Amino acid sequence: MNGRGKESGVAEEWIEVKGARTHNLRNVDVSLPRGKFVVISGVSGSGKSSLAFDTLYAEGQRRYVESLSSYARQFLGQMKKPDCDSIEGLSPAISIDQKPESHNPRSTVATVTEIMDYLRLLWARVGLPHCPECGREVTRRTVQEIVDDVLWRFEGHAIAIWSPAVRNRKGTHADLFKGFVEQGFLAGKVNGREADFENPPDLEKNLRHDIDVRLDRLLL
Repeated sequence: MNGRGKESGVAEEWIEVKGARTHNLRNVDVSLPRGKFVVISGVSGSGKSSLAFDTLYAEGQRRYVESLSSYARQFLGQMKKPDCDSIEGLSPAISIDQKPESHNPRSTVATVTEIMDYLRLLWARVGLPHCPECGREVTRRTVQEIVDDVLWRFEGHAIAIWSPAVRNRKGTHADLFKGFVEQGFLAGKVNGREADFENPPDLEKNLRHDIDVRLDRLLL
């Protein structure tokens, strides 16, 4: 990596590294623009991490820790000074390791940076939920308001009342069907299709299934 000469008047706009010899680096001189998105690329073993983490980050962190009081420094680990002739224009630095923070597939940038709880609070207090089907805003209503709306919308129609019994569970669920019949619940839905619980479908034991029970039928 070869640095290019800069005018003295714009020196503060660059990070100037001279004679970097950390790990795989061999007296490297390089100039990096400040406040820009910079990509350091190269083949494996060319010194990318040595420059980014073990030189720039290490020196930025070391200088920041040295600026703190002796009392504060005792609680912080200080990195070793990198093998380098000089580094100019460097600000305090932070580092995000390339290694995964968690093996949980549900981990996101928000969970890793611990801002997810604040985002949840923001969405709950400020966000306006909308129906994914019709796009209308969802508003808070009382039980009586919901009942009145259902009666108004479906007056004169026959409706069925369903209750979820199984969600995404493996098994044949033969005993469950038998129990429904004994309790007087003779019909429902199995994996989204209507079924007779007195003659239930044969379910694959190793597959996951959804089962809903029809509690009643009403004429509004």
